[in-house]
Amino acid sequence: MTKVPQLTPPRRTLLGPGPSDVAPSVLRVLAQPTLGHLDPVFLEIMDQIRSMLRTAFQTKNPLSFPMSGTGSAGMETCLVNLIEPGDRVLVGVCGVFGTRMVEVAKRAGAEVVAVEGEWGRALDPEAFRTAAAGREFKLLCTVHAETSTGVSQPVAPLRAIADELGALLLLDCVTSLGGTPLHLDDWGVDAVYSGTQKCLSCPPGLAPVSFSSRAQEALAARTHPVQSWYLDLSLVGSYWGTDRAYHHTAPINMLYGLHEALRLVLDEGLEARWQRHALHGRALVAGLEAMGLAPIVPEAERLPQLTAVRIPDGVDDARVRRHLLEQFDLEIGGGLGPMKGQAWRIGLMGTGSCRKNVSLCLAALASALGAEGFRPRGDALAAAAEVYAG
Repeated sequence: MTKVPQLTPPRRTLLGPGPSDVAPSVLRVLAQPTLGHLDPVFLEIMDQIRSMLRTAFQTKNPLSFPMSGTGSAGMETCLVNLIEPGDRVLVGVCGVFGTRMVEVAKRAGAEVVAVEGEWGRALDPEAFRTAAAGREFKLLCTVHAETSTGVSQPVAPLRAIADELGALLLLDCVTSLGGTPLHLDDWGVDAVYSGTQKCLSCPPGLAPVSFSSRAQEALAARTHPVQSWYLDLSLVGSYWGTDRAYHHTAPINMLYGLHEALRLVLDEGLEARWQRHALHGRALVAGLEAMGLAPIVPEAERLPQLTAVRIPDGVDDARVRRHLLEQFDLEIGGGLGPMKGQAWRIGLMGTGSCRKNVSLCLAALASALGAEGFRPRGDALAAAAEVYAG
């Protein structure tokens, strides 16, 4: 039998839409000794994770913890627990992940009304009111940070609209948690899900969720069993709560990683972390524009941690990304949906949001574009340096 060699993956710089580069100290704690999922020491770690998550989400919600699974598991957790067959659900759609919420809500038995918008633009809050047409809804759902387009959706105005509709407000924060301002309690958000592999700089595999008291009342009032046993909050919540009732074996070492990732977030400070992402996002865009590349999302609606940029005419998307990977060990993302082949998505998330990566990305892109016959209009590195200087 042929011996299988030890795994030695290459070291890449991950500047795509996720996963992001993992913080070195997070990688180290992943290799710590595995404990039992009911070990008293591990239960204390769980409590610390819950406390740090509440701070990161800016909420006092007791029902705040990570689900075992990626961000999509967080989406399903929120929707299958809050939706019962026949419930009416309003979903904002201006990218892939709004579309995915529609699909999951339908599978949970909801009557879904989609609020369709242009990809690359934030939705007008009034569009939700118009689409509702005076009807009541169980949920109003939207994506706070649309990973497929780099759009930041204003959330605060949606609370008043949800109140008019008698709806709970549900938010996708997969790409925003730890990278851009997020205030669950101040904004009146009732249910939220996120992921670990974006601005938290932790490997993929956990989905932080949080539920307000209003959402918990809706959970308690259910008349149908949750369609997913694995994601049923009445069961999982008993393990994360004071009962410590066994549900499934927790991913122990992944939770070590999340603990360290959240510790790093709070050690840096939320405001400082948000400002860091904003600074490097501005520097990247300045360099891209100097090069002659056009961001797709208007500045007022643009995420600092994820920039969608239009691919110039005559430039081959796949060849450029292959050049970056083979020549610079650098990964950026391609477009999805109607943006496929039309856009690149460049992420500066978590530990990867730094000046070194901005410079690397701009220099590497200039090289790849040069190989395509595209000549930059100006000095991208100088333009980025001006942002840092001023």
